[in-house]
Amino acid sequence: MHKTAAWPLALIYIGLIVYASLYPFGEWRDQGIAPWAFLSAPWPRYWTGFDVTINVLGYIPLGGLLALSALRTGRSRHPVLMPALVGGVLALTMECLQGYLPVRVASREDLLLNLGGAWAGAVGTLVLEKMGAIDRWSRLRARWFVDHSRGGLVLLALWPMALLFPAAVPFGLGQVLDRLEGAWSEWMIDSPFLEWLPTPGLELRALVPGAELVCVTLGLLIPCLLGFCVVRAIGRRLVLALLVLALGVAATGLSAALSWGPAHAWAWLDLPTQLGLAAAAVLALLLLAIPVRASAALVLLALGIYLSLLNQAPESPYFAQTLQAWEQGRFIRFNGLAQWVGWLWPYGTLVYVLSLVWRRDTKN
Repeated sequence: MHKTAAWPLALIYIGLIVYASLYPFGEWRDQGIAPWAFLSAPWPRYWTGFDVTINVLGYIPLGGLLALSALRTGRSRHPVLMPALVGGVLALTMECLQGYLPVRVASREDLLLNLGGAWAGAVGTLVLEKMGAIDRWSRLRARWFVDHSRGGLVLLALWPMALLFPAAVPFGLGQVLDRLEGAWSEWMIDSPFLEWLPTPGLELRALVPGAELVCVTLGLLIPCLLGFCVVRAIGRRLVLALLVLALGVAATGLSAALSWGPAHAWAWLDLPTQLGLAAAAVLALLLLAIPVRASAALVLLALGIYLSLLNQAPESPYFAQTLQAWEQGRFIRFNGLAQWVGWLWPYGTLVYVLSLVWRRDTKN
């Protein structure tokens, strides 16, 4: 048996499917019919290529990750049947629950397409395993990454997705203080504890260019340092840092293009951001040789400064306009997923790095 990042990634992906399938989680009602009544409904007259594609592609990664987990851990002797079964049960559950949501329509066709996607993902993984690709990846991972690197690899894989939701500051993740205060104020209405909170509606001031530069620098440096926690060789750390910087710029540019149009894909590259990019690259190069524990300690320090500064900034002035545009389009559920990943990624990184610091067998 081998430890693999495929299993936690599969669990995270299941959570994303649940979110995407049941969004917006409101106005539940009972229609007076069985939740599985859609299974005997007439076949639809019209199909759209988008719906077919998204229902198949949405479950392919799940099937692939579950099959990879089965192959690597030996938990199942049926690396195709088990993922297809799990995908089918999950899809059936989601379709049944959608019958209670006014804005969603349960569909037998969606269920079959989801099942086919999970099966195709599992078959694809099995083909890759027969071709030796998974063994080559295992050997590559053993050479590149330290033991207990699974959590770090999962976080690094999620980081580009977290950047796809528009942020107040480029590479700014974990900006939740304002929303938490608003939610807590609603819960504490008519309670004496409401006076303990900051004044509701207090406007936050935009970050000065210097603070924005620091946030951009740390926003890029933190994933680099996280990578240094799971990679020891200096040359490989250099490759990883360059890849992180390239993916960060590409994901942020894609986010701007999706939100405000291709003509504005690089509008976020103002002077503080450019200086922050350069500073992050220089600092990453200077820190290539630091020990794993020192890298973990720097991640904790950087996260403290980063989250403190970022949560003093208001949301992007284009947030309302962007959200409205996404709500009227086909990407609303994907947008919400990216937003949640962006909110939670720094705090997941904080928990993972603390586990590294506390682990006694972590080598320098």
